[in-house]
Amino acid sequence: VQLQASGGGLVQPGDSLRLSCVGSGRSFSSSGMGWFRQAPGKERDIVASINWNGGNTYYSDSVKGRFTISRDLGKNAVYLQMNSLKPEDTAVYYCAARAPGYKVVHTAQGSYDYWGQGTQVTVSS
Repeated sequence: VQLQASGGGLVQPGDSLRLSCVGSGRSFSSSGMGWFRQAPGKERDIVASINWNGGNTYYSDSVKGRFTISRDLGKNAVYLQMNSLKPEDTAVYYCAARAPGYKVVHTAQGSYDYWGQGTQVTVSS
């Protein structure tokens, strides 16, 4: 079972990026999924979470109104559209999935059983 994250890069303040995370080895269609990030010297924190069918989402206050989480059940994928990026958004971004049947959003890292490898996002002028 694997989650493969991609889409990170170096951008300027105000730019946009779209992160993708594709699952393999099993279906995540009955799992809540999320994006976390870890900045240098800081703990890994929740960015956004989405329930099993995309009908409910959660965003941290720092990204609310700028980031959008979505998923495609048919592609076994979750996405994070990031707009109006700021230097403080610089971090390694990780996608994560909950165990089968755990369908709702969740903010705690311990509630996620599967993790991607991380993709670096750097926002700098």
